[in-house]
Formats: sequence, C-alpha cells, structure tokens
Amino acid sequence: MNGILLQCCIRRPFPRLILLTGFLAWSIFLVSSCSKAKEAPPPPVVEVSTVIQKDVPVYKEWIGTIDGLVNATIRAQVQGYLIKQNYRDGDVVKKGQVLFEIDPRTFQATLDQAKGQLEAQQARWDTAKANLARIKPLAKLNAVSKKDLDDSMGTEQAARAGVYAAQATVDKAQLDLEFTRIISPIDGIAGLAKAQIGNLVGPGATEELTTVSTVDPIKVYFQLSEQEYLQAAKRSAESREKKEAELILADGSVYPEKGHFAFADRQVDVTTGTIKVAGLFPNPGNFLRPGQYGKIRVATSVRRGALLIPQRAVAEIQGKYMIAVVGAGNKVDIRPVKTAERVADLWVILEGLKPGERVVVEGIQKVRPGMVVTPKMFAQQADQPGEKPESAAEPEAAVPPSAPHTTPEAASAEKR
Repeated sequence: MNGILLQCCIRRPFPRLILLTGFLAWSIFLVSSCSKAKEAPPPPVVEVSTVIQKDVPVYKEWIGTIDGLVNATIRAQVQGYLIKQNYRDGDVVKKGQVLFEIDPRTFQATLDQAKGQLEAQQARWDTAKANLARIKPLAKLNAVSKKDLDDSMGTEQAARAGVYAAQATVDKAQLDLEFTRIISPIDGIAGLAKAQIGNLVGPGATEELTTVSTVDPIKVYFQLSEQEYLQAAKRSAESREKKEAELILADGSVYPEKGHFAFADRQVDVTTGTIKVAGLFPNPGNFLRPGQYGKIRVATSVRRGALLIPQRAVAEIQGKYMIAVVGAGNKVDIRPVKTAERVADLWVILEGLKPGERVVVEGIQKVRPGMVVTPKMFAQQADQPGEKPESAAEPEAAVPPSAPHTTPEAASAEKR
C-alpha cells in the first residue's frame, strides 16, 4: 500500500509540468502574432511623370486616296489587228512615244485609193477651169450664149467641190493610217497592257488598251465635312496654299515630301455632306502610285501652354477618363480629366491637372484614393511633342485605378 501511494506521488508532478509548458508556448505565439500584426506593409512603389506644359500644334487627319495628276486612257481609234507592243508594262513613257501598232495595210490601201480619186477630181477641175477661161471672153463678145457661160461656171464649181471632198477623203485615210500607231499623249507611267498581240481592237471595244498616268506631282483626294470646308474657305487663298500637309503611308511611315492644297470639287455630296479636296505632293522617283491609301495630316492651329502627360497614365472608367495624381505627402488622388489631342506618346489634358503635378504612369493598379506611395521617376521618358501626333481616339487599354467609391463586396474583401 505504501508503495502504491509513493508511485502516485511521483507521477502527479508530470501533468502539471506539461500544462505549464503548453501555456508558455501559447503565450509566446500570441506575443509574436501581436508584434507582427502591428508591423505595417511598406508603401507601394509607383513610377510617376511630371506634367509637361508647352505649345503644341493641333492636327487634323483625313483618309486620302492617291491618284495620278493626269490619267490618260489609251484606246484604239481604228479597228484592226494588234501586231506590236512597243513598251514594257510599267515603263516610264514620253509624250508621242508609240505604244502599240495595228496592221496598217488596209489603211494604206484606202489612202492610196483616196489619193487616186483626188487626182481624178483635180483633173476634172483643171479641165473645168480651162473651159471657163475660154468661155468668159467669148461671153463678153456675145459669141456664146449666157447659158453656156453658166454651164461652164457650174461645172468648174462642181469640179472644185469634188476636189475638196476628195482631199478630205485623203486626209481621213491619212489620219486612220496614223491611228494604227497608238501613241502616248502625256509623259507618265504606262500600265499593264489589256490587249494581246493578235487581238482585234477598235473603237467598239469595251476595254482600253492601257492607261498612262502622270505621277510627279501626284494628287491625293480626301473628303472634308461641310463644317471643315466652311472653316477653310474663310481663310485667304494664300493662307490655304501655304499650309503644308503630311502624308502617312499604309505602313505608318511619313512620306518625306510635303504637300499643299490644290483644289476643291465644285459641289458638296448631298448623300455624305462632304466635299472632295485634292492635295498635290512631289513624287521624285515615282515612289507613290495611283490607288494607294494614306492619311493626310494638317496642322490647323497651335494650342498654347498645353498640359501633357503620357497616354498610359490615362484610364477609362465607365466612359470617363481618370488619372492618379501623387500630391503632398505622396498621397494619391484619383481625378477625372478632360482630354484633347494626342501628341506622339503624350495626351493633352484640358481640365483636371496643373503644371508640375505628378501622375502615376506605372503601378496605377496598385493605388487607392488617399494611399501613401513611394514615387520614382518614370523610367521610359515619353517622346517630346513634335510634328507627328496621333489622331484623337479612344485611350489605350490600361489597368484602371480603383474608383473612389468601392462596392461592399470589395470592401469586405479588403478587410479579409
């Protein structure tokens, strides 16, 4: 019995020791958890850019279609078989250069026949003139009747008219023979031949032989709205001609030569409310070709003291443009802004910003209104505004900053 009591007394201290050890471990865990909870996370790092203020040109752009200054459609004026093509498709040709030849034998025979008829008529006329010359003195002496004189005069006039008609037939036959050699009426580039050697060609053909276009200078057609036309028409003719235009090609490159206003169409299209306008561009080396598309860009005015920020700093939220501004104490303020034109990689801001303020460019998805951030300068410096703006359009897709008013679901998520 005494042995059992001794064993119990020996075993009792161990449970107490285990409880004490567990309590101490739990206390240490709670203390460490509280200390960790008190440590605030560091402010997020964002890249900012300072608002730029300077004068920038305001541009307008229109879609243009390039066309030759003169486009001569080459057709056969006489009917015959095509026997020769004297140029290669796409060659530069000169005015008067022979492009095609039609079999001339039929037309040469017709010309020879007409010349023979002319000779016969000329002989009749000579005979009639000689008879009239003999009768006139006799008529004065009343040696012949008045009727004989009248008959001689009528015969001479008819013979003369026959000569004129025969001469016209010769001229027509000569012209038809010349038309068998189809020449270029202008200097320019000859297009693809649409008729092959051996084809029967003529005035009744529905398709032309080819087209020759003068391309230096070259025309660019574009459409102005009626309002834009009225604004341009109010300027002086000298002012319109002095304005230079840029041509942006299909690959996005800017054509190195500057153009100027040439003319406007006589009427406004009633179906579209636009008027066709043409600009002329120098085209050395015939680089531009008819049928190409491009954008015409003209500096219409200058915006003085414009405020500019990188385009990527602007986000669209429910149809409104928003930016994140880092103010005093590096606190973030989410503001709506009113935008205008784009200039290179920058965007003109009309309302909502002041010169010298800093806007968030990178890290905009991290910020909330009133949040303290660690700003650093934007690594990639935006191009300075120059003479190559983009047309005002919808902003580039960007991760929008949080709106000042969050939903209850978002608030509960942040608390968790």
